[in-house]
Parts: sequence; structure tokens; C-alpha cells
Amino acid sequence: MSVFSHFLAVGRTLRPFGLLLGCCVALPSFADRPMMAASAMLPAYQQECVACHMAYPPGLLPAASWARVMQGLDRHYGTDAALDAATVRQISTWLQSNAGTYKRVREEPPQDRLTQSAWFERKHREVAPVVWKRAAVGSRANCMACHTRADRGDFEDDNVRIPK
Repeated sequence: MSVFSHFLAVGRTLRPFGLLLGCCVALPSFADRPMMAASAMLPAYQQECVACHMAYPPGLLPAASWARVMQGLDRHYGTDAALDAATVRQISTWLQSNAGTYKRVREEPPQDRLTQSAWFERKHREVAPVVWKRAAVGSRANCMACHTRADRGDFEDDNVRIPK
């Protein structure tokens, strides 16, 4: 169990005592969790994004990055992913509410790509460049290739299986 998972487990245990401990213990907000269970995802976000790639947990990017991603859907990393205005507003509002605010995500990555963020680079520094080129991996953005439970918001190291 990672330190972060342990901290969340302790937080869940202490939640009933939140009123008593609120002034003494700062538990992370939902938006500050780097992972989010698929069941907690906005249905419109899941439906629209999963058509092309996994629905990345919104806590992996800061709000400013998500705002730019949503403003540029007609040129979404080389693809036209444009949506109607109402859906854009709904998803944008949800992403802003759930965007990452914790230290590792505050820094906006180049081109708003989570795979180019400093924390992604640090976390994947031991992955050889040839691994990203394997047919079973395809690209750095294909989290599901190695993180077997990424679609459930679980990026724990214990569940990583790097394809041959």
C-alpha cells in the first residue's frame, strides 16, 4: 500500500470524527486525489472521452489545463472532438470542480498533456523509451496498457504490468 493509499484509508476511518478533528487534521479533498473511480465520473465525460481514450481522472491536470482542453475540442490533439455547447459547459464545470490542486499538479504541463507533466516524467523515469513504442502500449497516453486498473482510477504500482 502506498503512503497516499494509507493516508486515504486513515482519512476514511477518521471521517466520522471529522467535526471533532476538522481543526486539527487536513484530509485531501476529492479533487486532490490523483485517481477517481469510474463510478464517480460524470456520465457525459465518460461517454464522450471513452469513445477515443480512457477517461482520465480530472485530478491529473490543473483547472487551467482542463479549461484549454475544453476550449480546443475542435483541434483536440489532432482530432476534431467538438461537442455541443451544453455538453461542453457541463463537462467543463465538472472538470473545473474536480481538477487537481495538489502540489504535483499545480504546474501546467506543456500543451496541457498529462504525459508531459513533470510528475508524469518523474513517475515514469524508469520506463525505457522502447517500451512506449511496443505495439501493446502504443503511446504514453495509453495508461491501460500497463496500469491494469486505470479505468477504475487505480494507478497503484502493485497493479502495473508492462507488456512484452
